[in-house]
Amino acid sequence: MTTAIQADDITALVLAGGKSRRMGGRDKGLLPFGDSLLVGHVIDAIRPQVGAILISANRNQADYAQFGYPVVADPLDDYQGPLAGFLGGLQQMRTDYLLTLPCDGPVVVADLVARLARGLKDADADIAVAHDGKRLQPVYTLMHRRVLADLSAALEEGERKIDRWFPRNSWVRVDFSDVPEQFSNINTPDDYASAGQARFDT
Repeated sequence: MTTAIQADDITALVLAGGKSRRMGGRDKGLLPFGDSLLVGHVIDAIRPQVGAILISANRNQADYAQFGYPVVADPLDDYQGPLAGFLGGLQQMRTDYLLTLPCDGPVVVADLVARLARGLKDADADIAVAHDGKRLQPVYTLMHRRVLADLSAALEEGERKIDRWFPRNSWVRVDFSDVPEQFSNINTPDDYASAGQARFDT
């Protein structure tokens, strides 16, 4: 019987390293949300599911550091996309597994990590990626540290597309079609307002 992956052996990497172009450049992770900021809301939701947390951020790093977790900048310059964030997390983590999730996804189901971990183990794969029943959700990923060397090589070769990198490794889709709300996100001012959060004056 395959041993289950333990929460203490997983580091969550909260991805907040983009330019937020569709939000007019406003740093999405630092938007007020509930009684905290959006990134804080995501951290609070994922904390019970993992053993450690990192925040991937390329600007406003002091603001992100206030949450008490290490802030990791992309190892590549000029905002190279989520794969560069993945690389930074894999390089900095001290566990065997890295979970990635975005700072702008306010819904985090209580078994997000458990389901990805079970899918990874059942398939004996190195990467597990959430699927909403219609399409892949490539920033919701659980991966083993052994993918680090290949990711580094792929980036050196110029690869920037997450879904083109996955097939270079042993990977599996994990079905989350029963909880499509898990993949709701806040990309625009309208999304923010729809989430009941329109406080751009703070």
